[in-house]
Amino acid sequence: MKRRNFLALAMSTLLLAACGQSTTTDTETTATDNAATGGSDLLQRINNGGTINVGTEGTYPPFTYHDQSGALTGYDVEVTRAVADKLGVDVEFKETQWDAMLAGLDSGRFDMVANQVSLTTPERKAKYDKADAYSWSGAALLAPTDDNRYSSWEALKGLRTAQSLSSNYGELAERYGAEIVPVDGMAQAVQLVKQDRADFTMNDHLAILDYLKNFPDSNLEVKLVAPASELRGSGLVLIKGDDEVVAKLNEAMAELQADGTLTQISQEFFGEDISKQE
Repeated sequence: MKRRNFLALAMSTLLLAACGQSTTTDTETTATDNAATGGSDLLQRINNGGTINVGTEGTYPPFTYHDQSGALTGYDVEVTRAVADKLGVDVEFKETQWDAMLAGLDSGRFDMVANQVSLTTPERKAKYDKADAYSWSGAALLAPTDDNRYSSWEALKGLRTAQSLSSNYGELAERYGAEIVPVDGMAQAVQLVKQDRADFTMNDHLAILDYLKNFPDSNLEVKLVAPASELRGSGLVLIKGDDEVVAKLNEAMAELQADGTLTQISQEFFGEDISKQE
């Protein structure tokens, strides 16, 4: 934001100087404030049945999108609503572009993010907490139903795979000795497999399940899925330091797992249970 007068510039300079002299970290400040108030603002709202604000894209089906009636829905959205019900709170979604999602969390525009976030980098892990995962995914292989050559990943050697040249899945397929047939994206890759111009394609398991749910007569099926140890878990993400809130989210998620709610929502959007790591 541009400063349009000298007074505003002076005030900004004073504030920056004060911040520079502070020796208290953000985490220490948060802990002190929480102790003085009996818990964070978010924790108090949860304890008092208030409203939680959740950032999500709204343009990323089947995880977060608008249905034909215009209503916001999707796997992440419905799981979040189920969590809110368990906590006894209301939930308000703040639709935000992906590139601005974590910045919105940093600025306090919302309390947490529900948008298939995996904390995979040390920088993110140091700054954010993730509640227990409600979805798991990794590499999966899609090929014609009647093709029985895929007994193991090593069986990919010498086979043709339709992959984007910039894709991590292409690198994985090459590692197992597959030959890359270049494509622009998953839609084109599927077409080449159906036309027998490629033997298979590799992509994210959830993306493949979404395709199969929308095209059940494609005569394609999942042949291989990455082992459980290599799967990535996505969950609700919030600023680090609110341990009591994370504990409440985890408790709600465990109840939803135990009573079958997560399985039911998974089946609705993917035709398969994606909520378990196995």
